[in-house]
Amino acid sequence: MKGAIFVRVRRSLNPEVAITQNSNESLAIKEGLSLLNISSMIKNDDVVVITPNFVNKGGVGYGDVVGPESLRELIKVIKCCNPKRVVVATASAEKDIESVMKDIGYTDVIKSEKVEFINLNYGPFINVPLNHSSPTSTSLNKLYEEMTFLISFTQLKIHEEATMSASIKNIAMGWPSCEEHGYPKKNLGIHKDLHGFITAMLEKFTIDLSIVSVNPAMIGTGPHNGIGNHTGIVLCGTDPVATDTIGARLLGFKPQAINYLYSSINKGLGCGEVTLESNSPIKILGMNLLDAEKHFNKCAYGKEFSVDKLNN
Repeated sequence: MKGAIFVRVRRSLNPEVAITQNSNESLAIKEGLSLLNISSMIKNDDVVVITPNFVNKGGVGYGDVVGPESLRELIKVIKCCNPKRVVVATASAEKDIESVMKDIGYTDVIKSEKVEFINLNYGPFINVPLNHSSPTSTSLNKLYEEMTFLISFTQLKIHEEATMSASIKNIAMGWPSCEEHGYPKKNLGIHKDLHGFITAMLEKFTIDLSIVSVNPAMIGTGPHNGIGNHTGIVLCGTDPVATDTIGARLLGFKPQAINYLYSSINKGLGCGEVTLESNSPIKILGMNLLDAEKHFNKCAYGKEFSVDKLNN
């Protein structure tokens, strides 16, 4: 029966997004997690899964994949919360993910930090039905049923099909197995309605913490052929829809411009409303949103401007 898979309640139901800015991305991540009080969110019996964007051998310097030292900092912060288990897990679009990990430096980070790595391209699998027409279900590694706290860690990108790639898309495309969907993941029809698939996947996943690096963000086009825009900004959020809404604004989009994000908001999967008032539905911590938008655009286009005045 569709929709029969149990979906956890997100650890924090308060839509908070911390915006931090530091030329050292690791320090920006650490500050953002501190603003969210991450130590109060993770429990001693948690199985924490970090899904980073290891999409291929593209360079860290222009925003194709996450930085290895930033991943190290994230792992260290999570380990300090003393969870039962920490797992780095993703299903790269590259068949030889081991080579990708070694070349970029992820293998050394995972080994030195003594955490697990699970290649989600391989099983054992469970079949998860989707409220979607193509595909109607997908195979996911059994870790899906074991994890109790999920972290999406990725770069912010303009995307040629998805409009934007951030925390939601990272999970939607980072978990399905290439052994089922092909290298890249197109054999069973994911890209026939990519936005619908991403929304359907979010319905089945509970993303407890979203970390979206904007240092660099890929602009121009993406997911691989754009320009890296170094801003020093990092977004850390308790609600993936809220976090991606802020990421969209940095790229110059309101949620309505991104089909899967707007659909997710309308389905009640997260909060997509932000204002400058103190009672804004999305609570912004750290850097002011208007300042972040202006800083992003100054770095990207040489001029300070924002999407609008946020209803103020």
